[in-house]
Amino acid sequence: MAKSEKKPILMVSSAVYGFEELLSRIYATLSTLGYEVWMSHAGTMPVDPQLTALESCRRAVKGCDLFLGVILPRYGSGKEKPADDSIVHEELRVAIAEKKPRWILAHDHVVFARSFLENVCGGSKLKRTDLKIKRSAVFEDLRVLDMYDLATRQDVEVYRDRTGNWVQKFGSEEEANLFAVSQFRRYQEAEAFVDETFGDPEAIKKALEEKGGGA
Repeated sequence: MAKSEKKPILMVSSAVYGFEELLSRIYATLSTLGYEVWMSHAGTMPVDPQLTALESCRRAVKGCDLFLGVILPRYGSGKEKPADDSIVHEELRVAIAEKKPRWILAHDHVVFARSFLENVCGGSKLKRTDLKIKRSAVFEDLRVLDMYDLATRQDVEVYRDRTGNWVQKFGSEEEANLFAVSQFRRYQEAEAFVDETFGDPEAIKKALEEKGGGA
């Protein structure tokens, strides 16, 4: 049977406004590496006209193979009421719940703001939630810090039990693109190695025999 040529589906989850060039560059990079990239900015997200935008995005997270989250100073759209969380925040929750292989980038403004407010509030999230900020192009909503905490799995009390909690800080398009290239090329090479070595029954038999485990 011929090997399937289906491309792995990689979903990129992020706010968009103000960061279009960054997202276009990431999209081009990941497409060149051979992934089918689902990204709202690129217009490649699968959309069901019978569903809300939020439900279409939840379904996309469940349907993708890999997940790249980009936490930006912009919190994102999709809120019906000011108190509602954004779609991109919910996408991250679903990716974690679905145990999707995930990689997270965080803008250095987000990392700095979290560190600064942690010192100001004495590490108390309760105090942080009481703070109000004026929405600006530099920093839009403190809930981006909740996204960062979720991505680093602060919800898991025991540190050694936190998996998938690596978050890479970036300050420029070049740094973000370098992370995307290195991580997803490496993943692609590892997947190809496993498939080529262990996807072939004869290769499996040979590997077992070499280790003294063959029949």
